[in-house]
Amino acid sequence: MYYSRKSSCGFFFFRLALRIYADFASVVDRLSIKELQVNVVTYPSSMYLAASTLRISATTNPDLFEKEQMAGLMATSLRNPRGSIALLKKPSQPLGKFALPSLGLKWRSPVTKAIATPVNIIASVPGFVQLAEPVPVEVSLMDVVKSLPKEVFEIDEFKAWKTVAITISALAAGYAALAVAPWYLYPVVYMYLGTAVTGLFVVGHDCGHNSFSKSQLVNDVVGTIMMAPLIYPFEPWRIKHNIHHAHTNKLIMDTAWQPFRPHQFDRAGPFTKAVMKAAMGPLWWVASVGHWLLWHFDLSKFRTQDLPKVKVSLVAVLAFTLVVLLPLLITQGPIGFIKWWLLPWLGFHFWMSTFTLVHHTAPHIPFKQNREWNVVEAQLNGTVHCDYPAWVEILCHDISVHIPHHVSTRIPSYNLRKAYASIQKNWDKYLNKAVFGIPLISTIINECNLFDAEQKKWIKFEKAARQLQSSGGKPSSASNDSTCLN
Repeated sequence: MYYSRKSSCGFFFFRLALRIYADFASVVDRLSIKELQVNVVTYPSSMYLAASTLRISATTNPDLFEKEQMAGLMATSLRNPRGSIALLKKPSQPLGKFALPSLGLKWRSPVTKAIATPVNIIASVPGFVQLAEPVPVEVSLMDVVKSLPKEVFEIDEFKAWKTVAITISALAAGYAALAVAPWYLYPVVYMYLGTAVTGLFVVGHDCGHNSFSKSQLVNDVVGTIMMAPLIYPFEPWRIKHNIHHAHTNKLIMDTAWQPFRPHQFDRAGPFTKAVMKAAMGPLWWVASVGHWLLWHFDLSKFRTQDLPKVKVSLVAVLAFTLVVLLPLLITQGPIGFIKWWLLPWLGFHFWMSTFTLVHHTAPHIPFKQNREWNVVEAQLNGTVHCDYPAWVEILCHDISVHIPHHVSTRIPSYNLRKAYASIQKNWDKYLNKAVFGIPLISTIINECNLFDAEQKKWIKFEKAARQLQSSGGKPSSASNDSTCLN
């Protein structure tokens, strides 16, 4: 698969265009134009490629082009001195209206071999309204941070305490409604109350990032108090959560959650497999309960210097349990305990599980090994902005405006929207945007079952479905080298 540059460029382009047209015009109506990637084995200092045609898997020799049952996005003015090219744009023509495109190649020095290789790609994802383009290699996370207005980092004590007042008022209203509502309105009341309870966690979340107050003591005290009713020990959570921000979507290291891997699933027994399928399936909304139990109460998971504060947080949780929950159980019985605490607490975990999953999981967003992980890709590209109903965003203090929070944890919750507006203005095409609803959740729980680190993509639980993916069936995930456009 070689091309020796003996003929003129004009003759080469003429033969190339004719060959592509003859090979692909008959099948173009069945194909979706998605991506073109070229790997140059021996290349000049600069290489330019302009094309708007089908995916190819071949060399610069026009007689050796191989048809593929997948197609490519338009690629224009590609330049890559390192040998792997995948700069993609949307096709200018709809399928079924194929016209012979103009092709051009310009070499500044001889090329001995160029191979176009197939790459998994997704053109659209249900639930997403925008799929991000790859962040250019020259862009750093600090570039994004520096582009933000300085005022988004400013702590306003009044606004901070206002979030506390909103949450306490919302909780009071929710419990008052629960006290008087007839049983048939309980689903609505618990939907509201569980969301209001989540506000406690979000205030504690700001405290954990020292973005609630300029005083470390205030952050520690308020965070501990706000999280105690959730039986969430503040300091253990803060330690693990900061690791999540330092290693977002990094295999092994990310402490928010880790995807199940094929070898784990394949070696597991029937019960464990069922648990895995439930956690990444219909019971995704209680997955954070398992994370809460596993990560926050084992002292062996923490460094010696962190243990004093960890123990204080555990004592605060124990105190709330003894002073509030135990008397509640004794005086109201199991039914009253379930009504007044357990169901609102499960409502909180619904949002805890959902926020964690939605903001860091999608068929086109991979987890990375440490050696290939990139901080700006993880925080800007690998974090999803999701729009929820307005009442959810109000009660949860805009924690769903998640991309600026991952760009800088110093941004208080009440400034996240202003920061996001700035990010949209300067970096919009690198953002993944979704809308909360059945299509989005269905996409995640149906397509993101297991993460295959070798293939760098999400795969199915069932081996038969994995084989279908590998053999050219409709891909359900994409590696990080893919570009996904709506």
